[in-house]
Amino acid sequence: MKYLQRLGKAVMMPVASLPLCGLLMGLGYLLCPASMQGGDINGIMPHIGLFLVKAGGAVIDHIALLFAVGIGVGLAKERDGTAAVASLVSWLMMTVLLSADNAVKLIPSISDNETAMLAFSKIENPFIGILAGIIGAGCYNRFKDTSLPEWLGFFSGKRSTVIVAGLISTAVSVVLFFVWPTIFGGLVKLGNTISSMGAVGAGLYAFFNRLLLPFGLHHALNNVFWFDTIGLGDLTHYWAGDTSADVSWSLGIYMSGFFPCMMFGVPAAALAMIRSAPKDKRRFTRSILISGAVCSLVCGVTEPFEFAFMFAAPTLYVAYSLLYGIFTYAAAVCGFRAGFAFSAGATDFAFSSSMPAAQNTWLIIPLGAAAFVVFYAVFRVMVTKLSIKLPGCDDTEETVTETAAQKVAGVDIARLSEALGGRANLTLIDNCITRLRLEVADMSLISKDEITAAGAKGIMQIGANGLQVVIGLNVQAVADALKAQAAAPAQNTDDKPGSVIIRCEAGEVYQPVRGRVIPLEEVPDETFAAGIMGMGVGIVTDDDKAFAPFDGEIISVTDTQHAVAIESHGMEVLVHVGIDTVKMNGEGFECKVSVGDKVTAGQEIMRFDREKINQAGLSDITVVTLTNSDGFEEVFTYATR
Repeated sequence: MKYLQRLGKAVMMPVASLPLCGLLMGLGYLLCPASMQGGDINGIMPHIGLFLVKAGGAVIDHIALLFAVGIGVGLAKERDGTAAVASLVSWLMMTVLLSADNAVKLIPSISDNETAMLAFSKIENPFIGILAGIIGAGCYNRFKDTSLPEWLGFFSGKRSTVIVAGLISTAVSVVLFFVWPTIFGGLVKLGNTISSMGAVGAGLYAFFNRLLLPFGLHHALNNVFWFDTIGLGDLTHYWAGDTSADVSWSLGIYMSGFFPCMMFGVPAAALAMIRSAPKDKRRFTRSILISGAVCSLVCGVTEPFEFAFMFAAPTLYVAYSLLYGIFTYAAAVCGFRAGFAFSAGATDFAFSSSMPAAQNTWLIIPLGAAAFVVFYAVFRVMVTKLSIKLPGCDDTEETVTETAAQKVAGVDIARLSEALGGRANLTLIDNCITRLRLEVADMSLISKDEITAAGAKGIMQIGANGLQVVIGLNVQAVADALKAQAAAPAQNTDDKPGSVIIRCEAGEVYQPVRGRVIPLEEVPDETFAAGIMGMGVGIVTDDDKAFAPFDGEIISVTDTQHAVAIESHGMEVLVHVGIDTVKMNGEGFECKVSVGDKVTAGQEIMRFDREKINQAGLSDITVVTLTNSDGFEEVFTYATR
């Protein structure tokens, strides 16, 4: 379950792009109905509408690829872009190897198997995208620190992850080559079975349609019921202008029930989830779910809403799918008939109501009202009673157990860093195939003997401030480790130099004072512990100095000098020394910076007297919070429990 919640978080990145695309398409359809219904497109406004439809569709039609890249980054440690490349490689290999054209080339007889050809033609689906993302991230996390023999050193470390991802994806493709059409064919047979069950069959179809959507397998059923795979074609016949008299079933029965669910049920479910979220975390939940609800209402794009919770709360998603089945059955029984060319939003409903097969379209009002009430009640009860984690409300703390490696590829990184004059002396760290390319602030601090003693094979000075340090083909791993050393603030932790305590998409916050890091809820202050001042951690302090947690600008210093706020790349971080230390009126505190000062990571910003704090009967725990954490999609905090 925890892994599914992590997967749900990772999906947030690509899902965030969907609301805009859905709205673009909805507006485009309004301006250009012919883009949905067919026919000639004439005039400026229809052409603008067509442009908007294509703009939105460019992303929505390739959401599976976005899943591959987004999940690759989201599940990877350090959120490294290498994982995205590995995931992209995995996606490309699986979709090409499993494409219909390639399948026919490998086994020509497959062209005679209509179901298998349909299965391979639908291989670019969310399931494959999610699988590619998992493979890419898994390979990165497992093999990013791989050290190979010298003669293969160029492929060590992060470069190896792409190679391994390709090999694993090839093996997975071999399995899927035989498994995928079998699964797809089984679903087609299921569709054949339930197509003869009337209103009950329509309800079952809607249930399985939503249930299979995360895996891309809903296409198998869609081709049975919406298109003319087995002689049905509910969608194609509806928009061809036919009526129930022209076919052997009640035309529109397999589409109608989606309208009350998407137009009214999804907005109600979103409202229930927002109302169920803790007040201090409701802002992020609202930003995701409202946009998803609007997309669903206007043009029937439900993915922004569904992918926001389906992995984090699979039980809730099953209930959500069941509601589709219930309302599709109800719509079939009461005689409500409407159809869609794109999806069951208000735009399609307005256009489909004038088609010959439309019946009792006024029933959308009572059916929609019922859907609103039922969806709201089910989601409100389930989220509350089952304590389901909502988007932006995952308060689990992650722990950091990694320690800095003493040697990387035979090089003592700490010793090398010191021989190069320390963190502050390195102004540029880069590498070629075998050498580190460095620029330093002060060449007099360089110790060539110590550099070779640390494990380097040679050193050359280039110009006044340039150095090239010969490492070998494993240089990439050494460069990465040296960059990590250079990025970390000096003298700020006890046994984990430069450990990250907060991470978001804008950057990382390093531990600003020595001591043991604890979860925020363990801080003896209700305001901080409840996250009202933002997500963060506490530090059981064992020193009397505070350092800048990253490069940034001082934006606030309290009059009593016990707290400092620093900003960088949109992150606003508060370093607050002690609990209720405002009562000391500045006694025992000496701030080393002023508002507007530029600071670098590891620079001393404050001194404080822990003994005086304790004599005053106050806690000397330091609190570090990202005060604007609500403005970021994902914020991770790291503590030792």
